[in-house]
Amino acid sequence: MKIDYVTSAAPKPLANYSEAIRVGPWVFAAGQLPSDFKTGVAPEARKRDGFPYYGSDIKLQTRYVLENLKKTFEAAGTSLDNVVKAQVFLMDLNDFSGFDEVWSEYFKTPPPRTTVGTTGLLVPGSLLEIDLIGFVPSDGIKRVAVKSDIPQPLANYTEAFVVGDLVFAAGQLPSDFKTGVAPEARKRAGFPYYGSDIKLQTRYVMENLKKTFEAAGSSLDDVVKAQVFLTDLDDFNGLDEVWKEYFRTPPPRTTVGTTGLLVADTRIEIDLIGIKSGVGKKPVKSSNPQPLANYTEAFVTGGLVFAAGQLASDFKTGVAAEARIDASFPYYGSAIKKQTRYVLQNLKNTFEAAGSSLDKVVKAQVFLTDLNDFCAFDEVWREFFKTPPPRTTVGTSGLLVAGTRIEIDLIGTL
Repeated sequence: MKIDYVTSAAPKPLANYSEAIRVGPWVFAAGQLPSDFKTGVAPEARKRDGFPYYGSDIKLQTRYVLENLKKTFEAAGTSLDNVVKAQVFLMDLNDFSGFDEVWSEYFKTPPPRTTVGTTGLLVPGSLLEIDLIGFVPSDGIKRVAVKSDIPQPLANYTEAFVVGDLVFAAGQLPSDFKTGVAPEARKRAGFPYYGSDIKLQTRYVMENLKKTFEAAGSSLDDVVKAQVFLTDLDDFNGLDEVWKEYFRTPPPRTTVGTTGLLVADTRIEIDLIGIKSGVGKKPVKSSNPQPLANYTEAFVTGGLVFAAGQLASDFKTGVAAEARIDASFPYYGSAIKKQTRYVLQNLKNTFEAAGSSLDKVVKAQVFLTDLNDFCAFDEVWREFFKTPPPRTTVGTSGLLVAGTRIEIDLIGTL
């Protein structure tokens, strides 16, 4: 599919990425921060120095970001009314209520949304980053809201949208939105050694997502991309055991640590994209190291490539030898550059096996365990992309292979 790069009057980033891409009916935007990329947090997104009790930092920043995203989507030939999926990364979950108040001003029918905590954002003082996917309506492509009988959230978002052949679901938490963690997702108080919190929570979430996809004319067998956010990576094995109960061919998946989720004591949030039943998808397998966990390297469907998040691991020794600094030569080379290059080379292999290339990547998310690695990462990034795709880069509390510093998650086209 033809790729059109979108440029609006929004402030231009200092780093190597594009504001947005339109490909077919889809609009993939870069994550937006409340920055003018000149002074740090933009003056319009800050309370005035002499008036510290007037206004709200999170509301000012949210409004600034959404105004810029509004410009981006208009430049792409559409609007915020046609956003189909949102992810929000918050530095402090105590800011959520103020953020959600502003959010409801900008969306008549608020899109499916996933909101998680992050360890850091790339501009000091930024409180949030917002990442959106949208579409350009046409006679053949419309948006249909999905509502099943699962617990309905307290916040302003829709359970799922069906757009064309794709299903975009909101991130799901193990909550009934009445008592906090749902009773079915908790160990019974009198039996603390029976059962597993993470398994109970994962199963509860998956059962609700199953209902969402069925209401959308789809099923969990039709999921083509998954992201999992864990408050404790020690829970991963329990999650993965339950995961394989629900997927015959497990979808490409990215699993990262988060500093927090929006319901107290929840340990997991799962975010899925799928297709309508009968559309069909093709799994991709390259010569890359194959993961230990239950997911597929990539799926191709409807002219799009959905890849699993990639780590700098050979899945035998931990961090791959090629991605490590030689212990005898600790001052030669850069750990983050080596890991980034290793990951991008493997993603290049994935996209080529899918019949595509890194030149056809339309959306990227990068999770860093240390934002001080960003500059060196960004230097390597531009080696691999002639015209770098829209990108969201945030801090994570941890990755699944010890010593890994980066995970990269890509969507592309054929």
